Amino acid sequence: MLQRLVSIAVLAGLLAACSQSPRPVTVHAADAPPARLSDWGVVFADGRSFTLNEGVIPYDLNTPLFTDYALKLRTVWMPPGETAGYTTDGALDFPVGTIISKTFHYERSAHWKPGNPAVAKVEKESVLNADGALDLGEVVLIETRLLVRYEEGWRALPYVWNAEQKDATLEIAGDYRQVGLVDGNTVESIVYIVPDMNQCSGCHVTDHTAKELQPIGPQAWQLNRDYAWWGNDASQLENWSAQGLLHGFDGDAPRGVRWLEPGDATLEQRARAYLDANCAHCHNPSGAADTSALHLNIDAPLDRLYGICKPPVAVGRGSGDRPFDIFPGRPDDSILVFRMQHTDPAIAMPELGRSVVHAEGVKLVSDWIATLNGGC
Repeated sequence: MLQRLVSIAVLAGLLAACSQSPRPVTVHAADAPPARLSDWGVVFADGRSFTLNEGVIPYDLNTPLFTDYALKLRTVWMPPGETAGYTTDGALDFPVGTIISKTFHYERSAHWKPGNPAVAKVEKESVLNADGALDLGEVVLIETRLLVRYEEGWRALPYVWNAEQKDATLEIAGDYRQVGLVDGNTVESIVYIVPDMNQCSGCHVTDHTAKELQPIGPQAWQLNRDYAWWGNDASQLENWSAQGLLHGFDGDAPRGVRWLEPGDATLEQRARAYLDANCAHCHNPSGAADTSALHLNIDAPLDRLYGICKPPVAVGRGSGDRPFDIFPGRPDDSILVFRMQHTDPAIAMPELGRSVVHAEGVKLVSDWIATLNGGC
């Protein structure tokens, strides 16, 4: 039954994509990436809708990285006949030729008009409509980032969408957009930063000794959830396996935790999932921040290395004169919370990817720390 439902969902998605796909997916040479996103043939836009090409699979995560309240549509394409290898150690093992895309966009607010980029400040998943597309009358595209796997490793490429919402241009040096986040009657003006190619390594080099870019989102615990596109209640891992997109999966996966859903897990599980998604790409035993001796992996022991009663290490103003990374029962005296509450580049954590404070994330982590007992 699962196989039949999956096949129907995939067929419907492919038929919708085929009708609007002007070219096949193309993996370009690593040293000659095209200037236009459309030349990859992964996703397309015509000013009215944003669609996926045949064989491009959308997916979502349980707990995504926060990026200034932007919504994100994630996709993966693998060469025909190739499959990803299942692992619980980091991201899935994708084959050479894989293209992963992440398209950052916002819902248009009621105040939106040309020259006034007022967007909705919402926390929600990006969902394709019944036609397998994003309606560009309802959302505005900002950027699409590609991760492409070559024989020599992964390469990251940032593309920025034009005002007509018909194509995106490779911006090696990065870019920025003025955005107004609308929350009720309040509008917060921000500068949305598109990272340059080198800055991509700030998150995607999760092992600084290997110095190789890696995907950080599509991990087993992050993908262990349902996704409406498939048309059933099975997890994405089960659907990928059933469709021959994933090998080595026996049906047993780490528990998926959605930070935004209180009924999905305990407060501690949700807070730790959030910290993993937003911090552990650097704060892990081999990450760029390993010298801080702060390890925020979702499965790390809840001890001194997790920040419990750990004094700061070479953080300068980043400590805010707080005594410990995590002070049990006292979130306001915890360095972790202090840095999450700031946008000053010398203090803020994460260092990249946000220009506003994620109030909901701060509250989640603060509420959890407040429940910890023992003191220091």
